[in-house]
Amino acid sequence: MRKICLLLLLFAVHGVHAQITERGSGPINLEKHQFKFNLVNPGLSYEFALFRNQSISTDLGLGLATYCEGYAYGLALNNRYRYYHNFNRRLRMDKNVSGNSGNYIAAAQAIFFSQLRICTNIEGPDDFNLGFYGAVYGIQRSYPKGFNFNAELGAGFYKGDGVPDGYGPLVSFKFGWVATKRKSRKPVFD
Repeated sequence: MRKICLLLLLFAVHGVHAQITERGSGPINLEKHQFKFNLVNPGLSYEFALFRNQSISTDLGLGLATYCEGYAYGLALNNRYRYYHNFNRRLRMDKNVSGNSGNYIAAAQAIFFSQLRICTNIEGPDDFNLGFYGAVYGIQRSYPKGFNFNAELGAGFYKGDGVPDGYGPLVSFKFGWVATKRKSRKPVFD
């Protein structure tokens, strides 16, 4: 747990340093609000900009948890604190950054609820919840017609409520549609 706290502290310090060294203020690259419908593993997502290249996202939908004790598939609440690191490079290469199209590093948290669990092979009580705490690397792309995909790969600690804890990977793929209007492909500077 100390390693996770240290990782989150280093991530926060890097984010603050990045904000100090960039000119201007406000989110010029990120959408202020972005609401998405996920079609693969059906669910809803919401992302809002905090700073120039940082956002918080949350989604509720079907998800798979897998670690050394087994797997659980069902309703999951996923939360991310994202730092997008390649917006400037994408702009220099004249690539799209609208719809939060970029690569990111994120502190990740997920809760897999027992109430709507579809299947599991983890031995324990019938009503256990499972939490994930870790870090992920992700790629998100949004296209002019509104289609969006997001892929993540990471690792972390799974903490069980009535079942054994353990370490394991997190792999996520989402394909969906952005319901909110995206800003122009060309950035507007203050």
